[in-house]
Amino acid sequence: MSAVGVEISGYGIVGRAPFTLTLVHAVALLLAVVSLAVVFWRGLDERGVALAFGILIAVGELARWSGAEERESAPLAAAGALAYALLGENAGHRADHGVLEIVAVVVAAALIGCVPHVARGRGPTADHLTRRVLTVGFAAVCFQPLYNQGRLMGWGGPSYALLLVSLLVLTALCDAVLAAAMAHARTRWPFGPLLRDELRATLGIGSAVCATGAVMSLAVAVVGLWALPVFSLPLLLTQLSVRRYAAVRVTYRQTIASLARATEIAGYTPTGHARRVAELSRAVGRELGLSEPDLTVLEYAALMHDIGQLSLVDPVPAGATSVLSADEQRRIALLGGAVVRQTGVDAEVAVVVERQADPYREQPVTARIVRAVNAYEEMAREAGPGGPLTALEKLRLATARDYQPEVVESLARVLLRGTLTLPQAG
Repeated sequence: MSAVGVEISGYGIVGRAPFTLTLVHAVALLLAVVSLAVVFWRGLDERGVALAFGILIAVGELARWSGAEERESAPLAAAGALAYALLGENAGHRADHGVLEIVAVVVAAALIGCVPHVARGRGPTADHLTRRVLTVGFAAVCFQPLYNQGRLMGWGGPSYALLLVSLLVLTALCDAVLAAAMAHARTRWPFGPLLRDELRATLGIGSAVCATGAVMSLAVAVVGLWALPVFSLPLLLTQLSVRRYAAVRVTYRQTIASLARATEIAGYTPTGHARRVAELSRAVGRELGLSEPDLTVLEYAALMHDIGQLSLVDPVPAGATSVLSADEQRRIALLGGAVVRQTGVDAEVAVVVERQADPYREQPVTARIVRAVNAYEEMAREAGPGGPLTALEKLRLATARDYQPEVVESLARVLLRGTLTLPQAG
């Protein structure tokens, strides 16, 4: 059984962190401990600079938000840490801090800022700190030795600014690769789509973090540490806007989930059926390498795939529409799509719901996933203790006509990473 760090409630897919992820954490921990020990022994070379950037990073970590919709949960802390790593001068005077001092200050400030989050039990603190330590260490190693050896003395004006931006872009790319690699090690989802999503996210808040980090470093070099609070304000406002947008998306999803429960309340489908199908569909979509926008459409469609059953005079036993005729299934699917369109949900979600009864070769991949996962959940529930294996065998036997083979095999891989247990209602 593969070890994964993902849980799909109702299906028993639970695992532990694999060796690769533990190794990455160990490397970050070793770098942090060595840096703190060296600074403790030798003291700080630039106390004023270290204090100013330490406060900025700690405040940024305190303002960190644990919302699932936000990739960089502490953009101010990230920008401050990168600016500190690429700082060569302070108000025209040469800064003498080195790589280990930079890492030590960032680690200490981040730990202080994370205390409230740890106390509340919110946020993936270990992964968050690991990425922060390794990315800052990478940026500092790329810049500080060159600067301290005087190799950048002839660089000035646009060329120096371009160098900082280039290093920040390289650091952002390395951070995206690291984040994708950690997610792949934890979940065993395909690395390519994970990296693609991380790079797409980097173009959003990541670009603002890199730009702010470069501007902070250049501004401190000219006007001193007073530039830090001035150039922190735009990023704080950006973070606030992202939070509001994320809150809207969370509310939007909760509204869709509430609408999906209408069939359960009315007695047309078992309790928790839509939620289980949505969770497992999203996991299968991840396994197949769908992008984040497609996964969102898939999840919403899976939540609302049975809403057309409200048109039935008498509920189908256990909500299993597979026993109905093809024409009746198509009618229910079309009515469900019409209901989804009336709710104002994305039209792509309505298309997926409408095409549930079409031949799978004519369906979009998201509709194929919902169809297969819904059938698995119904079959596994009806088959008793041996339900999961029996359901998978039935799906495999029907791949020539009803289900896409790649989707069924991806479903099997997702289930086999955990324990194959019978889905429980509720």
